[in-house]
Amino acid sequence: MSARKIICVIDGQGGGIGATLIKYIQSRYPGQLEILALGTNAIATSQMMKAGANRGASGENAIFRTVSRSDLIVGPIAITWANAMLGEVTPRMAEAVTSSRAPKILLPLSQEDITLVCITTEPLPHMVQQAVDVAIKQQLHISGNPNDVPMKH
Repeated sequence: MSARKIICVIDGQGGGIGATLIKYIQSRYPGQLEILALGTNAIATSQMMKAGANRGASGENAIFRTVSRSDLIVGPIAITWANAMLGEVTPRMAEAVTSSRAPKILLPLSQEDITLVCITTEPLPHMVQQAVDVAIKQQLHISGNPNDVPMKH
């Protein structure tokens, strides 16, 4: 049996986006993936761990050391921007994420004074469903659980 693929879910502030992603990933691919919750702070990590991550760590060094060993990185687009999330994303964190060879699935959510154009605005549950059902499946070449239930909106 081959080793499970490692997905790093990165989030900050309250960890709500990461927690939503983790719950949905676990429902679609139960036991198939190792999900690492990487929070920019301990509160975010804690929320993602409660959502079902296999392991978790917080802070700049944890993100810097872990993303280079992952098979996929998932989170809000702001994890690639230095000083985003009220300054929680350090330049070193953003560089580690963008420099990692792992494919990245980024949700176009931001509280920054940045406007992303040519992107449809969807509620978080719709973006998470698209990220997990299509992007993760394509990036990691895995099949979903045939008994899975669509996410409630």
